[in-house]
Formats: sequence, C-alpha cells, structure tokens
Amino acid sequence: MTVLHHDDRRRHTRVVFATDIQIILEIDDKQVTLEGSSKDLSLKGIFVTTDKPFAPGTRCVVKIRLTGTSEKIELVMKATVARQARNGIGIIFDSMDVETYSHLKNIVRYNQVENIG
Repeated sequence: MTVLHHDDRRRHTRVVFATDIQIILEIDDKQVTLEGSSKDLSLKGIFVTTDKPFAPGTRCVVKIRLTGTSEKIELVMKATVARQARNGIGIIFDSMDVETYSHLKNIVRYNQVENIG
C-alpha cells in the first residue's frame, strides 16, 4: 500500500531533524547519488544541506537510515526537488509506503515534543 500526498495543501509541522541521508536523483535518465544531511523534516518534505545545485522539478528518491534501534530501519520516499536555496535543497515527498509513513509520523511527533521543551 502506498500513501500519496499530491493534493494535501495543509501545513505540516516541521521539526529540526539532523541526520545523514542519501538522495538518488534522476537526471537525464541517469541516477546520481547524493549524500547529505537533513536540516528539518515534516510529513510533506525535507530540507537537505548540500552545496550541489539541483533544479526544481528534479525527481528523486530520499533514503533515511534510522540508527539507535536494534533493527535497521530505512525510510524510502519518492520525491521531487521543490526549491534550491543557497545552503541546500527543499524536497517534497510524493509517495511512500505505509510503514515509512508511520515511522515518519513518529519521528515528527517525537521531535516536535523535544523541540518545544
């Protein structure tokens, strides 16, 4: 089962979430892998700190490996580069499986509490 987020215009809570991530970009029918670190995260997208420019509209796959648990958890989201900033790129999640969505929701909820206190 896949969760889609195409017409969801609600504002999503954004939390500080710094971790190493991998982004696989599809450029001119070729895959380019970018290692970076996230700055913040929401259920709708992620901002990745990088000095490499990528045009808005570039399709990609975002992979986040969660550490600190006994099992290895990897979140995989199909996404699109939404904007290029001086210090990184903003990425919007297009779709993800239900398990990834559940983990992402828990990350946002946990970090929202941590960021308030």
